[in-house]
Amino acid sequence: MSVTADLFQVLNERGMVAQSTDEAISERLAKPCVGYIGFDPTADSLHVGSLVPIMGLAWMQRCGHRPLVVVGGATALIGDPSGKSEMRKMLSRDDVAANAAAIGDQIGRVVRFGDDATGAALLNNADWLADRSWIDFLREVGPHFSVNRMLTMDSVKGRMEASGISFLEFNYMVMQAYDFLHLQRSHGCTLQMGGQDQWGNIVMGIELGRRIAEVSLAGLTMPLVTKADGGKFGKSEAGNIWLSADRTPVYQFYQFWRNVADADVGRFLSFFTFLEMDQVNQLASAEGRAINESKEVLAFEITKLVHGEAAAQQAQADAQKAFSASADVTGDSIPHAAIAASELEAGIGILALLVRAELAKSNSEARRLVQGGGVRIHDARIDDPTHTVTTAALQDGYLLLRAGKKRLYRFDLEA
Repeated sequence: MSVTADLFQVLNERGMVAQSTDEAISERLAKPCVGYIGFDPTADSLHVGSLVPIMGLAWMQRCGHRPLVVVGGATALIGDPSGKSEMRKMLSRDDVAANAAAIGDQIGRVVRFGDDATGAALLNNADWLADRSWIDFLREVGPHFSVNRMLTMDSVKGRMEASGISFLEFNYMVMQAYDFLHLQRSHGCTLQMGGQDQWGNIVMGIELGRRIAEVSLAGLTMPLVTKADGGKFGKSEAGNIWLSADRTPVYQFYQFWRNVADADVGRFLSFFTFLEMDQVNQLASAEGRAINESKEVLAFEITKLVHGEAAAQQAQADAQKAFSASADVTGDSIPHAAIAASELEAGIGILALLVRAELAKSNSEARRLVQGGGVRIHDARIDDPTHTVTTAALQDGYLLLRAGKKRLYRFDLEA
């Protein structure tokens, strides 16, 4: 894509624009600029919700702009109250530093880091915030913030109406606003992007830049990705799909996208792939069984983006094997763990085994799965919640648990 490509037009066409600061932003983004997105390293992996802003950075780069990736080594020590009903768990500096390194690696799979005009830079706001004098910081930026104004922001107002907000978290908005000012001074950055829940923080940074440095800054937010139940993909939310294969195995990651609702195929192809929109629209318009082929394209493309082409090919092959007549499920990408022969000789309850495999969150959920006829060991349906699994259920040295049509877990007999 050329340097003159209109980033705003590209993002808007793909449904990736929720809010922007001014009517002239399309004209502004038609020319090369420097822009940034911040990621707070509050966990050692990002999740699917973070993929939208990551793709925003990737499209910046493809349109000829220079993206800055800012990990919040300092702000993560405070905790962003945006979109949260209670205070986040406080992390140590060592934990934050380790998390920052891990998510930098994940972003690097999608965004190219380099020193050229469009090469991304990986920055950590701890480098300019962590060791600042509190008094000096307050004297520089404090006079430019109105508490009354801050209380009107959704990120603060929502918490005030729920459980209240701590003074610690109240400072988060000030620190993020200062990030924008610092990046303008040090890198000529004039654009901040982020999730829709970051709008208030972005606006505060724009206003701080205007008041202190008399610079014109812009902001753009992207829609939050929601799960089937309407909840967003957050690091502290249940049922997350993580970008780390240690947290969400590649096969499980692939199957998540293979099993999305028909109505979500076009939206997710727009958000999470680089396919041209003509192809996206064609795939999204498929009906009947053809939509399953579109879902396979979606699953393969996103898995390739996050885990690489070889891993995507393996997950695809394992999925095809798993649901073929032969059901050969020995591939490494399928979630699996070892099980001791002694455990099977003694016998393990089916409910406990389902919970251990994370196919159910609790014994009661596992019981409902069994009673609903959704549980199989290999191809044998298990109807009795009191069923005990023994070595008799082994086939070729493993147990294959199935929950519903698409969820699998393999227990390999420990050598």
